[in-house]
Amino acid sequence: MAKQYETVIGLEVHVELATKTKIFCGCSTAFGGRPNTHTCPVCTGMPGSLPVLNKQVVEYAVAVGLATNCTITQYCKFDRKNYFYPDNPQNYQISQLYLPICRNGSVEIEVAGEDGNTYTKPVRIHEIHMEEDAGKLVHDDWEDCTLVDYNRSGVPLIEIVSEPDMRSAEEVIAYLEKLRLLIQYLGASDCKLQEGSMRADVNLSVREVGAEKFGTRTEMKNLNSFKAIARAIQGERERQIDLLEAGKEVIQETRRWDDNKEYSYAMRSKEDAQDYRYFPDPDLVPVYISDEWLDSIRSRQPEFRTEKMKRYKEEYDIPEYDIDIITGSKHLADIFEASVALGSQPKKVSNWLMVETMRLLKEKEMEPEDIRFSPEHLSRLITLVDGKVINSSVAKEVFQVMFEEDVDPEQYVEEKGLKTVNDESALRKVVEEVIAANSQSVEDYHNGKEKAIGFLVGQTMKAMKGKADPASVNQMLKELL
Repeated sequence: MAKQYETVIGLEVHVELATKTKIFCGCSTAFGGRPNTHTCPVCTGMPGSLPVLNKQVVEYAVAVGLATNCTITQYCKFDRKNYFYPDNPQNYQISQLYLPICRNGSVEIEVAGEDGNTYTKPVRIHEIHMEEDAGKLVHDDWEDCTLVDYNRSGVPLIEIVSEPDMRSAEEVIAYLEKLRLLIQYLGASDCKLQEGSMRADVNLSVREVGAEKFGTRTEMKNLNSFKAIARAIQGERERQIDLLEAGKEVIQETRRWDDNKEYSYAMRSKEDAQDYRYFPDPDLVPVYISDEWLDSIRSRQPEFRTEKMKRYKEEYDIPEYDIDIITGSKHLADIFEASVALGSQPKKVSNWLMVETMRLLKEKEMEPEDIRFSPEHLSRLITLVDGKVINSSVAKEVFQVMFEEDVDPEQYVEEKGLKTVNDESALRKVVEEVIAANSQSVEDYHNGKEKAIGFLVGQTMKAMKGKADPASVNQMLKELL
């Protein structure tokens, strides 16, 4: 009988925090600037420069710790992690080893099982620590050289280290989605994997089902999408099982996943803490988080998704499916609530978000966080439809432009002359012309073919360039027929 194997997975998740300036200096953290323009002597590791801790970094780290049920280390320190690499200008990274800011947390995840039923399980968090990011290496194949951009050097990170509690790619994705949503709700990071503001390193080993001892683990890097993470887990699981089945050993090492080739290759042997020669950073004083400061951060924690879903169910008359989708994105929930606060009916706001917004997001391969239209403009569009200033077809056309450019719908309708024609005599004239030009459809209608009137409505709308109310056209056709 073939051996059965179990996958054991732990994650190290790096999250770039949403501060305006870096962790130890006043340089901008803005994404996408020209290379080496967001730099100073501190973040480029110049001799004699001294780091000064950004208070907001500590507050974000504590907020994430509280949201993930961690114990907050009220007396914590920074350490130097020593290694030599061109994107690390100081030849050490300021991190936390001995006294990380958060410890012993957990989050509850929901996963769809193989039998189709959903199960929940806790994933324990070993620690969360604060650290600075490294620069970025840019490989120039044309010139056959490597360039360094230090804009990212010193950008504040938290690293969330889980216990090896996950057993499948599905559990890993559920855990990452839970973390991403918590952090986005806190406003601590936008968690955009494609921009690198959330990155996951996967530590994976396999063992025979029933075995107590863990197998030898490998760490996989270069994972910047949930799909890549799922494929990397499956690929590495199969590679390790193949080695064991062939009587070979799995080597503890760091591997790089190439998602295009769906293959991982060894980068270096996996280091342990002693390889980095950690010691307390002599330039930074310990961080003391008083009870008052901790209480202040705790009091500012937002309404998270679970509470929000419960409130939506009680407060708004919208389907549970809508609630699930809308609260699945902090940005989407903010647009929904702001539009309702401006006076729009919850169900109408929900319909625009669930149908047209979702369609365009899928079409353009965008995330809900990339939505640019404002709640004010959505609310105005709904008012235009409610007041029969424009019909639903025109509203969809206006919404598409609003989605792409965040135009003011009132102004756009006025400029493009899209208002519904409410002149009954003008409408009657067009309807009479349509009836006269389509005798076969008129005859079909008189012979009991109800669908024929739909054709006549379409012809009238076409003649009116979409600027008529379909219900009014339908009613007038029935009167005249």
